Amino acid sequence: MADLQDEINATAEAGKLDQPPAPPDPHTEPRPEPVDEREPGLDPDAESAPESELEPGHASVPADDPLARARAVLAAHPVADGYSGLPGALRDLPWYDFETGDSGLESDLPRLRAGRVGAQFWSVHVPEWLSADRVVRATLEQIDLVKHVVGAHSEGLRLARDASEATDARNCGRIATLIGPARGAALGDSLGTLRALHSLGVCAVTLCGTSWAGTAGLSAFGEEVVREMNRLGVLADLSGASEATVRRVLAISKAPVIFTRSGARAVHDHPDNLSDEVLAEVGAAKGLCMVPLAAERTGTSVRDVADHVEHVRGVAGPECVGLSGTYDTPDVHPDGLVDPSCYPRLIAELIERDWSEADVALLTWGNVQRALRGADFTARAARERRTASTATIEHLDG
Repeated sequence: MADLQDEINATAEAGKLDQPPAPPDPHTEPRPEPVDEREPGLDPDAESAPESELEPGHASVPADDPLARARAVLAAHPVADGYSGLPGALRDLPWYDFETGDSGLESDLPRLRAGRVGAQFWSVHVPEWLSADRVVRATLEQIDLVKHVVGAHSEGLRLARDASEATDARNCGRIATLIGPARGAALGDSLGTLRALHSLGVCAVTLCGTSWAGTAGLSAFGEEVVREMNRLGVLADLSGASEATVRRVLAISKAPVIFTRSGARAVHDHPDNLSDEVLAEVGAAKGLCMVPLAAERTGTSVRDVADHVEHVRGVAGPECVGLSGTYDTPDVHPDGLVDPSCYPRLIAELIERDWSEADVALLTWGNVQRALRGADFTARAARERRTASTATIEHLDG
């Protein structure tokens, strides 16, 4: 397996060219005047030094300034955000300005850059009240919208389907945009539709809310859906799923599973949060629990969210915890974490709790990359053993 902590140009920012221009000839060209390129939304005092002097371990990073250290670590290990509601928010806006943020969104390019976001899962969930015959169409429209937005902002965003493409986008100074999760209902109880969605770029599907993944666990067709997802390289999102479904998916899935919006029930009792018993099973299966920055699930302060992150890491393991902003969704966010530019505040809180750079690197970038690579490796192996499934829900579930 490739090293999850690939070396990159840590100073590359979204919006810059893939290749830097050739340096000027000092004998023939005048020396340019320095230009202030500090990102909007950041503390000017913390950004007074060049970013190259804020790299982790550099003597110029003040040891007693956790926020400066957090920004330095995030420059090398950006956030892979597990859940963004931007497609749904953009769909409902008659007009938006993603370049400057003057349109009522919680996320935009300046704030994503300020928060050192390197990748995001853009949810294509559609409203649950839609009738079954409209869910597939609405999901396709969401996917089309994502591609349109990314295409219109190609200097800042780039579509990605897997870990390699996410790393490529990051190396080129773009924010990797991964399509998903989609609602399980968007499959229309059809494996053919699953394959079609995957061909359009969907890389994660939420299983709950379907007839084949309920309180009793997976039906025979549900198990076939998981096997086909493994063959395609589509991640199974189990946030909101029953414990019976979670345990059955953990038992049969050969690829890592993810929870895009789940905290720890022992810290805050919420139906979508996971019990310690389930967290331990997720850790044993090398799944990934992505703690949401949502007050209803994880509390109203930065410290509350950090408590969830530490608890998940302690029970499931350091390779099984990630972050999920849940920005541009109906969720209310904790104080101090109101938009993506605030990610350094959470990392600063963890650094104050003696998290090392290696710990933060796994939380922000490495663990999502591991899950994506695991899905890709599983898919390659599965396609050598089995062809596309032609099973139907009528045949398997009666």
